[in-house]
Amino acid sequence: MIYDPGRRTLVLVRFCRHTHSLSLDYNRPQPRSHYVMDGKLRSWYRMNRKLIRDVVDIYQREFLALRERLHSAEQENLRRSKELNLVLEEIKKAIAEKQALRDINRTWSSLSVSIVMGVPSVKREVHSYLTDTLSSLMSELSAAEKDDCVIVVLIAEADQQYAGSVADNLKLLFPAEIQSGLLEVVSPSVHFYPDFSRLRESFGDPKERVRWRTKQNLDYCFLMMYAQTKGTYYVQLEDDIVARPNFFTTMKNFALQQPSEEWMILEFSQLGFIGKMFKSSDLSLIVEFMLMFYKDKPIDWLLDHIMWVKVCNPEKDAKHCDRQKANLRIRFKPSLFQHVGTHSSLAGKIQKLKDKDFGKQTLHKGHANPLAEVTTSLKTYQHFTLEKAYLGEDFFWAFTPVAGDFIRIRFFTPVRIERFFFRSGNIEHPGDKLFNTSVEVLPFDNIQAEKEALTDGREKTPKYHRTEDGFIRIGTFQNGVAEGEVDPTFGPLEAMRLSVVTDCPVWVILSEVRAHTSSRINTVFVMIPQPSGPDARQPPSRSSAAHRGGKAPPPGRTPPPPG
Repeated sequence: MIYDPGRRTLVLVRFCRHTHSLSLDYNRPQPRSHYVMDGKLRSWYRMNRKLIRDVVDIYQREFLALRERLHSAEQENLRRSKELNLVLEEIKKAIAEKQALRDINRTWSSLSVSIVMGVPSVKREVHSYLTDTLSSLMSELSAAEKDDCVIVVLIAEADQQYAGSVADNLKLLFPAEIQSGLLEVVSPSVHFYPDFSRLRESFGDPKERVRWRTKQNLDYCFLMMYAQTKGTYYVQLEDDIVARPNFFTTMKNFALQQPSEEWMILEFSQLGFIGKMFKSSDLSLIVEFMLMFYKDKPIDWLLDHIMWVKVCNPEKDAKHCDRQKANLRIRFKPSLFQHVGTHSSLAGKIQKLKDKDFGKQTLHKGHANPLAEVTTSLKTYQHFTLEKAYLGEDFFWAFTPVAGDFIRIRFFTPVRIERFFFRSGNIEHPGDKLFNTSVEVLPFDNIQAEKEALTDGREKTPKYHRTEDGFIRIGTFQNGVAEGEVDPTFGPLEAMRLSVVTDCPVWVILSEVRAHTSSRINTVFVMIPQPSGPDARQPPSRSSAAHRGGKAPPPGRTPPPPG
């Protein structure tokens, strides 16, 4: 029953249960009970309208939540898409790098090699021997040996600026070795070292020496941890040594020929911690032991304690213990490494330690070179002549070179040279090297050489620099060594020459000369005292005593024995 304001009367509302619809009856008088029905209907309508609103609110909230989830999923998809794009770019980059390095036998990500050599280096107040040490090690390695080893240099300084400068210098001096993976340069974080100011003095050593040996122990630990996954064996070296020829193969064969795997240390030098070989599988044990007692004792004492713990019986006497330790520590003779440093890494300490088992050092290396005459503008010191160096009998030693000085090799008959190799300096005087010196050749047929070799392609761009007297520059000395191949388009050569471009601050030693030909050629030598011909240059006018240093060697220099 509802009230119709238009008709001003009550209208009966009928509900049909069959059609579920309402109908209005305006004509029939409405009984009083219908007013009660009208109130119930309004109450039912209000209740259902509230229910509908609640249902709408629920669906609306679910819709908003769904939209939020879709938005989050979209953002996640975008993030994953970016990550996948980055991964894809990294894969493309890796493929490109692998393609670019396909001709390199071994790279930074190379598989395990036979021997890893660790060389810790610190800042020295007087003189650094690092580059000479690396030159000595790498010069005694064959191509196959270089593919089977890694030399890791640890710049053991918290001063990042100094470490960076040393690394940059090594990259400049040994670019090919670093690129191939033969040489790696690492440096610890500034947070690697603890506070050394709280160390206690022990064994009567002053605090500075305790600090020095403590840091040294940590340097060894760092190198061992870095190297343990890179090779089968690890050899500890120092940055002030020289190596004996064929040292790598000798060490490898000695390790492989051991009758059992019970050994712990193979010693290739009797001095300090030089030339000590370990199995890489033992390095974790050694490092853990050293890190427990690195502040208490030096490294050689700690190694002895490790062996005592492994094999010595407290109920047996000292002789029995020594016999047991001898099975773990095996010595090789003669020594393969010699200590050459004079100024220790400990400030103010002078040490002239020499390994007596190293034997006589080879100061030169001879080769069967083609028939030639050699001349030089350099002033020879004593009996160390250029002709002996070319014949392989001795090394050539001369006073300080200046710009314009030369060493010339003129072949008796034109000869095809495939490769050349010149080494300056030697073990006793590693600093007497040629710097800023070029290698030049004089083709027998200059016209043909100019047509074929001096130009490159249709653009006729110069491949080589030609000097005024007709020589062609094909190489330079890098860290005291010049080596390379001779372009076959040059044809037979009439001569080769080493030309000093700038003044040199030191004397010079030429310890190895090799002009490799395709066929074996007997060697004969003729010396012409006064160079002649269009390519001959006279030494610049200068006071012999003032510039050459006189007839006597500089103060403090002791010339090596002949031969």
